[in-house]
Amino acid sequence: MNKARASKKICALTMATAMALTACGGASSDASAVTEADGQLAGDLNNDGQIEMGQDGVEVDVNVSDVHMNAADASASGNWEALFTPIEVDGRAIDMADIDLTPTAEEKAAMEAEPAYGQPVKYYMSDGCTAGPTVADDLGYYEEAGLTAEGFKGTSYTEALGTQQATVAVGHIATMLVPITNGVDLTFVGGAHIGCKSLYVLADSEYDTTEDLKGTKVSVPNGIGASDYNITCLLLDADGINPQTDLELTQVSSDACVAAMERGEISAALLSDTFAYAMMKDGKLKCIRSLLDEDFADENCCVIAMNRTFVQDNPVHAKKIVQAVQKAHSWMRENPEEATELLLERGWNGGDYEMNVMINNSLQFGVDQDFTGNSLRDVTERYVRLGLITNMDDVDEIMSLAWTPVL
Repeated sequence: MNKARASKKICALTMATAMALTACGGASSDASAVTEADGQLAGDLNNDGQIEMGQDGVEVDVNVSDVHMNAADASASGNWEALFTPIEVDGRAIDMADIDLTPTAEEKAAMEAEPAYGQPVKYYMSDGCTAGPTVADDLGYYEEAGLTAEGFKGTSYTEALGTQQATVAVGHIATMLVPITNGVDLTFVGGAHIGCKSLYVLADSEYDTTEDLKGTKVSVPNGIGASDYNITCLLLDADGINPQTDLELTQVSSDACVAAMERGEISAALLSDTFAYAMMKDGKLKCIRSLLDEDFADENCCVIAMNRTFVQDNPVHAKKIVQAVQKAHSWMRENPEEATELLLERGWNGGDYEMNVMINNSLQFGVDQDFTGNSLRDVTERYVRLGLITNMDDVDEIMSLAWTPVL
């Protein structure tokens, strides 16, 4: 692969502030130092909302499909991979693969007048589908944009952004939208990708649709009020199922969900597709609902987020940072094989290569600004209606906090 190698300066910082993480949907813990030698990132081991990766050393058969099928139909037909065939949606993708990020004379002058000038961009180091800011550094895009960059690794990107320990991150709308309404100082500045999580049940169970889950317990692995809870509520609500009254949402960690299903303690669990894929291929699980289903193909799962005060005080820096991340996303979307090789090489993906290529291709990295704004408004309206946002009810007011497009 021909990749520009930007030099890494990995920050080893200590979390100074413990936030109210019930709202943020994360676990409270000190930030961990990450070095070149031990910088490989694990999956969602502490249920902070990151994506659980596939298992290294586990090879699976991958039969890529040329037609898309929704989760329940794909599972019923045995053509599971059809779920991961992208649905083409006009205007969804942002095209920045060939853009020259070099600041213009006007941009450079404006950057020199901003408080952030001369300070490094501290991008939150994440793995898998949230690795765009990290890939941007690896490919040299921050440097091309006239910036220096340092990686930061903590246990909550919401906390890191809110306390300005990180400048930019990619993460779930479902993780960060509620904290924004609770006063956390962050905002969404661009679209990252669709998909990545689905509802799974035992392959030999009686549950074939979300309707069948009524009256049962369903696991939301990272807890009530956190991202898995919010995503599951949206999936159920889309099928006319009231997530508060028609069933019980409960927390069982991802690594314990299958055993809990086998004991009859839960009927289903929301899991990342990379984590569940091998178990599906092994005949252990089947998928009955997904963020990759057709009715969710026009909605962001994850977004680019930044500290709101930073964006307000440094609008040109914010623009150049987002350009760098979106150029990385465009490269990842247009080069899924090479991007997957990079992610696996760096430890930012795990598991079977062919599986990761297929799933990464399904995510459609780099979502258009207008597309993201419309998607976010739709999600916000549903969060208000479902009571997931409780202290604000004006969608326009919420959007003024949550959505700050900079491109």
